[in-house]
Amino acid sequence: MSLIAAAHTPTSWFKQLKGWLSRYLFWLLVPVLLAILAAIEPRIVSGRNLLNLITQASYMTIFASAQMLVILIRGFDLSLGSTVSLVSVLSALAMTAGQADAGLAPALLVAAGIGAGLFTGLLVGIFNGFCTAQLRVNPFIVTLGSLSVAFGIASMVSGGHPVFDLPDAFSTVLYSGTWLGLSTPVWIAIVLCLILHLLLVRTTFGRSLYLIGSNPQAAGVAGIPVARYVFLTYMLASIVVAVGALMLTGRTGSGEPNLGGSLLLPSIAAAVVGGMSLQGGTGGVGNAIMGAMFISILSNGMNLIEINGYLQDIILGTVILSALYLDRFRTFR
Repeated sequence: MSLIAAAHTPTSWFKQLKGWLSRYLFWLLVPVLLAILAAIEPRIVSGRNLLNLITQASYMTIFASAQMLVILIRGFDLSLGSTVSLVSVLSALAMTAGQADAGLAPALLVAAGIGAGLFTGLLVGIFNGFCTAQLRVNPFIVTLGSLSVAFGIASMVSGGHPVFDLPDAFSTVLYSGTWLGLSTPVWIAIVLCLILHLLLVRTTFGRSLYLIGSNPQAAGVAGIPVARYVFLTYMLASIVVAVGALMLTGRTGSGEPNLGGSLLLPSIAAAVVGGMSLQGGTGGVGNAIMGAMFISILSNGMNLIEINGYLQDIILGTVILSALYLDRFRTFR
């Protein structure tokens, strides 16, 4: 068979198609979805709604980025939603306690709330990372357990009720401020995504995560401290979740024990739809951003079209299954 004929065999065409899908398909989903929904409901592309969409997507981008980090090393984090609730409640309690007992200035109260929230996220990450990396427990089991523990603590310390009377400065810092026409949550998401991107592509730690996700055994042979890096990845992911939880707490103006209850499925969906492979070793911040935009546009569009909430869950589940199939198609050998 000549070289020209070999280049046009079915196998060759399949490989070319798979390569094209791997590079471009997930990046086309957002504009295609937006165009379809705009044809059904023109309000979706109004200036006001687009700004609202960007703000909504900023929260989901942060949570999808957290999932992206652990998926990159073949992990999983089912505790995301409960971590959000726990961070929200404990940061709110830290601020209300400081306000009632010490009479701290608003700036100190905000610092106390942010510090308590980030420290809470760090503790959850340490637990998840230690059990996964050092004890070698399956991350699905570990994070399922921490999901229950975090939710139980959040409900217990709050009595199952929201924590009110947060300082106005907290919402101003994390939610209601604007700069250059964009809200504070958008800027926080931009800065955080830039930091994570530079971490993954410019540092030894970040580049090592790709090798760990592709082949943990080969990474170990290459001298990469796999257990330590897996531990650090879960810590980092939980801190990222804590940032998102603080932003949501600023938006609601209260510490909510059920704040993260509906975030787990969309965060995983955003990471997978954005092109993250559950096989590990591929993807990055860009995939989390595109997936978050897709899920946010889909949710916003279904709300404007007034689709039944139960049907929305069915549609979201279908989207996830479709993305998983596409991921299997991409990685098929």
